[in-house]
Amino acid sequence: MFKALIMEKPEGAEEATPQIREISEEALPEGEVLVSVDYSTVNYKDGLCLSPSGGGLVRKYPHVPGIDFAGTVEASEDARFAPGDRVVLTGWRVGEVHWGGYAQKARVRADWLVPLPEGLSTRQAMAVGTAGFTAMLAVMALEDHGLSPDKGEVLVTGAAGGVGSVATAILGHLGYEVAAVTGRPETSDYLTDLGASRIVPRAELAETVRRPLESESWAGCVDAVGGEMLARVLGQMKYGGSVAAVGLAGGATLPTSVIPFLLRGVNLLGIDSVMQPFENRQRAWARVARDLPMAKLEEMIRSAVLEDLPRLGADILKGRVQGRVVVDLKG
Repeated sequence: MFKALIMEKPEGAEEATPQIREISEEALPEGEVLVSVDYSTVNYKDGLCLSPSGGGLVRKYPHVPGIDFAGTVEASEDARFAPGDRVVLTGWRVGEVHWGGYAQKARVRADWLVPLPEGLSTRQAMAVGTAGFTAMLAVMALEDHGLSPDKGEVLVTGAAGGVGSVATAILGHLGYEVAAVTGRPETSDYLTDLGASRIVPRAELAETVRRPLESESWAGCVDAVGGEMLARVLGQMKYGGSVAAVGLAGGATLPTSVIPFLLRGVNLLGIDSVMQPFENRQRAWARVARDLPMAKLEEMIRSAVLEDLPRLGADILKGRVQGRVVVDLKG
């Protein structure tokens, strides 16, 4: 028997509620690999899955949320994994459609797991989580499209959030000048410590302008906001610059024109972390182990346990979670 957070929705009920329960391995869904979960984390999607409505992501109840986890293989029917292997899982709709990481054990498909690179602990992997994994994918995409530190400032929007925090730390460590956008002035010291060269108040980019092009300001951008801010940023990119779009905290509509793409050769790069091929996952996790300063990562972490998750899920939906939450499932 082991502990799990289960979202329950009895027949006829309109809302799901979280329950901490003891369950057995027989209750777990099918999969080739049984993992003893050490840590999970809290992402925006987790907040949706923990909400009474399931956020439109949960299809069937009872359900165990948690879109990320890291732990140790306990049993495997797949030759690629053996008991004792340390693994990480992000994406593949685990925690949404398939039972996820808010339990002390998880059974999943072998194809969904990535071996942890040397030098990265399971706790550090969940301090990174989907948010940090997405941030690294964004940095890799920008570099693949020609970004280098000598090209100029890189903008990070939503910088105090999970993706933005890790992106700021990675870019700063790699020698980039990072302009961090935030609407919370109290996070300025936090972002500077992570590696931001300067702080850009959100209000400076929130105003919609009619001009399709403004002065060339940014060599690259990791954008977690979308909406009107992304439209504004596209008109401020340097010639040939790229924006890696990772989120839509500011809205899913993009009120822009094709002018930045046609006259400045700007690239808008979509970053998906859910269905990434295995090889790119390995590449990203290897880069995390190499290029994310672990001392900076430690500064982002706040610890939690299963009982904290309903409150944290509500907080992250309201933009009240700074940095990275690591959920300890070993106790």
